[in-house]
Amino acid sequence: MTSAFRRRYGPWAVVAGASEGLGQAFAVEVVSRGVGVVLMARRAEILESLAASLRAEGADVLTVVGDLATLEGHDALAAATDAVEVGLVVANAAFAPVGPVVGGEDSAALQSVAVNCVSPLRLVQRFAPPMVQRGRGGIVLMSSLAGECGSPRIATYAATKAFNTALAAGLWAELRPAGVDVVACISGGIATPNLAGASRRRPPGTLSPEIVASRALDHLGRGPRVVPGVLNQLAAVALGRVLPARLALRVMGGATAELT
Repeated sequence: MTSAFRRRYGPWAVVAGASEGLGQAFAVEVVSRGVGVVLMARRAEILESLAASLRAEGADVLTVVGDLATLEGHDALAAATDAVEVGLVVANAAFAPVGPVVGGEDSAALQSVAVNCVSPLRLVQRFAPPMVQRGRGGIVLMSSLAGECGSPRIATYAATKAFNTALAAGLWAELRPAGVDVVACISGGIATPNLAGASRRRPPGTLSPEIVASRALDHLGRGPRVVPGVLNQLAAVALGRVLPARLALRVMGGATAELT
């Protein structure tokens, strides 16, 4: 599988939001499949620590310190990848402000849109055209169960994740004839440092980042969306198709009540 994955999605992959948690899991999983990684994140020390551990295992690694909420960050990534062939993009960077939309910080809500919506779109616009020309490649957009119906207290974040799910579906249909695979990974809770710091307890169906990363990459070429975990798959059906909107929002409200 390693050589087949590299032929289809190598020789390099960009992992955005790669310093720890799910981004780290994606980087490790990509390397295990024989593909070099371009790691991008804002925190240089954590980023370089991950890069050093991957290089110690013999992996090809490039690092880019920057903020994908800014044009400068995307320019830095473009410059760093100008001389390498990127066959896979994982748009994992995310910002999830907790609190009401009305009366909350306008800057936080706008930053969430910039990181979670504008940034993935820019990544696609930058890296998808060469993939189309080569007739191969892959794009992973991270989404969330919160985007299946919306959610109080993380309303902007949920809306941005609905955007990613819809964007991935449209891109899947557009790019599939050209040989480029696109998938939205619609996750439930992921056992990351960010979740541990934001929630008093783990949501039902919480998975390790390693499982989520593996499932997302395994699903490339198999359809426009994947929901890792059986419990999360049931939740996605219930929230998006079965439960009335008011009840679905009440369920999500109960889940987000644990966020701090």
